[in-house]
Amino acid sequence: VHRHAGSLQLRCDLHRSARAVSPRRRDGKLDGELHCTGDAIIGKSAQIKGNIVVTSATIEGAVQGNVTAKDRIEMKSSARVTGDIRAKRLSVEDGVTFIGRSEVNPSGSPLSAAAPIRPNGTLGAATDVKHDAGQPGPVHAASAPRGSFAISGHDRPHAHMIQTDPSGRFVLSADLGLDEILVWQFDVETGKLLPLDACTAKLPAGDGPRHFTFHPNGRLLYSLQEEASTLTVFDYDAVAGRLTVRQTLSTLPHGFAGTNFTSEVLISPDGRFLYAANRLHDSIAWFSIAADGTLNLGGEEWTRGDYPRSFSIDPSGEYLYSCNQRSDAIACFRVNRQSGALTFSGQYTPAGTPAMILFLT
Repeated sequence: VHRHAGSLQLRCDLHRSARAVSPRRRDGKLDGELHCTGDAIIGKSAQIKGNIVVTSATIEGAVQGNVTAKDRIEMKSSARVTGDIRAKRLSVEDGVTFIGRSEVNPSGSPLSAAAPIRPNGTLGAATDVKHDAGQPGPVHAASAPRGSFAISGHDRPHAHMIQTDPSGRFVLSADLGLDEILVWQFDVETGKLLPLDACTAKLPAGDGPRHFTFHPNGRLLYSLQEEASTLTVFDYDAVAGRLTVRQTLSTLPHGFAGTNFTSEVLISPDGRFLYAANRLHDSIAWFSIAADGTLNLGGEEWTRGDYPRSFSIDPSGEYLYSCNQRSDAIACFRVNRQSGALTFSGQYTPAGTPAMILFLT
């Protein structure tokens, strides 16, 4: 057991197994990070608050933090995990409680895939898999705010979002590490993706395209850059699948200096306003959308919590819900349908590290 920078860390030796129970605590609790160069077993009585980095892990107890394994993660029926899971292989038994995101990739390299949805809602085998490749951008964003120390995902290609265009003829993917939006032609009969390299949209070096959204008219695409804290407006050619830059502007107030990470971008159901979330600045900015698709900043509203990982607008367009990840709460805002402005409703919903809300209609 080692003390490091005020935190407790448990380490095991190479080629050996470790149980995540501190020898100084009989209750099996560990506050801090678990690093293991072998196989880790998180027993039923264990309670870990912190990230886990291992070769392989078997989880039977409670983990509040991200779990990263070079090889395999096995989650037993008694496992309770709140955080993100990353591994080459993942097995999950019935009864597991899991709140977070999973990234399972046998090759260890970023990929995009297409898979059919069966009539009962389950997924069939992938019909196509594409591995992103290329030279990652620089660590620091070319367009970052003054004084920014934002660093995120430029050590390698980093596929971050994938979505079809409104017609369903093309598939677009934002790769944060390559600073590109990739475009494929989609064969709806075979599920195959045909690369259209000439249509790849390049963003400024290091800016990190994270998420994008199409305007309801299908002729405009708005891309949100995580490390630069910028929005880029593209004209979208739905016939060729080509993107052309029209405008780039900041998601932050004029004169802002320091570090910020953007997270989510959405357009109101009526297509009149665009919203973008800022983490660390902890705000949601709103923009009016002009007739030509360009944006004008309307204002920003404090999220009433820390680190808005994402947000959602309800189907009526009357309410916006901010997932304040580090505050363990979802904050509700009323949407002014005439100005786009947000007003806090006074309603908080407690939720452990909320990451996303989806409305089923």
